[in-house]
Amino acid sequence: MSSAEAPRWKRLEPDTRREQILECAARLFGERPYADVSTTDIALEAGVARGLINHYFGQKRDLYLKVVKRMLLMPGLEENVPMTGSLRQRVERSVEWYLNTVATYGKTYVAVTGSGGIGSDPEVDRIIAEADDVASLKTLEFLGLKVEVGSDARHRAMMRSYAGLVKATIREWIRGGTLSREDAHLLLSEALITIVRDVFPQLAHQSGPERGDAKAPKTGPKRGREEP
Repeated sequence: MSSAEAPRWKRLEPDTRREQILECAARLFGERPYADVSTTDIALEAGVARGLINHYFGQKRDLYLKVVKRMLLMPGLEENVPMTGSLRQRVERSVEWYLNTVATYGKTYVAVTGSGGIGSDPEVDRIIAEADDVASLKTLEFLGLKVEVGSDARHRAMMRSYAGLVKATIREWIRGGTLSREDAHLLLSEALITIVRDVFPQLAHQSGPERGDAKAPKTGPKRGREEP
């Protein structure tokens, strides 16, 4: 075989090669539906033998689950965003970092958090739920909040609810184009500031979510009342 016909594959360290395959898989899963992406496609994109993908990740579904985890957990907040300044400064910096990170793989993020991915899959649902919980704790810690025992579950539940707003906002920005990046930044920043500054303090004065709790808050506005 002549040098012109030889495969143009470059020998890389295993961790570097795994990272390269993940990068290529993330890009392809963002460009096409899950069913339209094969391990052969990913191998060609990464410039590796298909067997190497099976060696590192297993089947296509296993590789897809790795991509889902990467898109949702997005490690690096603590290393890249200073935990200093006022609440507004910390929130706006963290939202800016998050939008920067999402922008790198915007289509893939939308695909794995919406209906365009693998479809109904319990493992994907579990990963998304786990990622939301991890992200809620990370955000609370980053904002410097000391979550008291007893209210911890409600704080985290509200942050998971906020995660739903984050995903919907990213879809409107990346896929729909109905929100600009500036719009997304404004919405996510102001919503998070309101939750932390105005909503969390009220939890101490309200009863928990237990069913059958006969005690209602003695003070404060009735929940669900519309402001004029």
